[in-house]
Amino acid sequence: MSHLAGKVAVVTGAARGIGASTAARLARDGATVAVVDVDEALTKETVAAIVGTGGEAIGVGCDVSDEADVAAAAQRIITEAGSIDILVNNAGVLRDNLLFKMSLSDWDTVLGVHLRGSFLWARKAQETMVANRWGKIVNLSSTSALGNRGQANYSAAKAGLQGFTRTLAIELGPFNINVNAVAPGFIDTAMTRATAARIGVDFTEVKKGIEHEVPLRRAGRPEDVANVVSALCSEDTSYVTGQVVYVAGGPQS
Repeated sequence: MSHLAGKVAVVTGAARGIGASTAARLARDGATVAVVDVDEALTKETVAAIVGTGGEAIGVGCDVSDEADVAAAAQRIITEAGSIDILVNNAGVLRDNLLFKMSLSDWDTVLGVHLRGSFLWARKAQETMVANRWGKIVNLSSTSALGNRGQANYSAAKAGLQGFTRTLAIELGPFNINVNAVAPGFIDTAMTRATAARIGVDFTEVKKGIEHEVPLRRAGRPEDVANVVSALCSEDTSYVTGQVVYVAGGPQS
């Protein structure tokens, strides 16, 4: 497939997991992909994998919560690749804790990366998209937006991204820019495995328990999310905007 040929996609938090799978998928779709992560060195593996299969990619280091960093990264991408046509706000961190144990730093870090980072990148990317009168923005929310014990910061950030998505869809729609969100459920990634290890629980057992509750009876894979992002960046979904698509193996309430 090459429905994104000639387009430039920015994927934040793309060194691993969902971000890396999304970057690879958009490259297979024909886009030149800017693989963005907090340290450029971390992007090398994803970039090499894309280039090794015939795609085009560049690695870019950027702290998404830093305004100057985002501006510099965006300018570099435009200079080297020519445009920013697609933005996938995927960068994320976890600082899970119960409310009475959660520090201000835990709160600020998570809100800073997820919400502030998405705002800064969207504000910068829309400049090129508005000028071109074409663009796709996909924000990564989560089923945790519906509430999840020990994740007051993460749930608030992911719920905020849903409101952010709907608002940008209204504001940017007249410029032919689609803005949607994808909300994954439990996805088997290095981050979810590290979280289990950090709190001292057996990941295999956690996964089995979740799979028993999911109607499709399996955990999600990063490519499950990447495939939906790809669809939302296609002209086949050009009349879809302001939506939140749950990728969770079953309905959410």
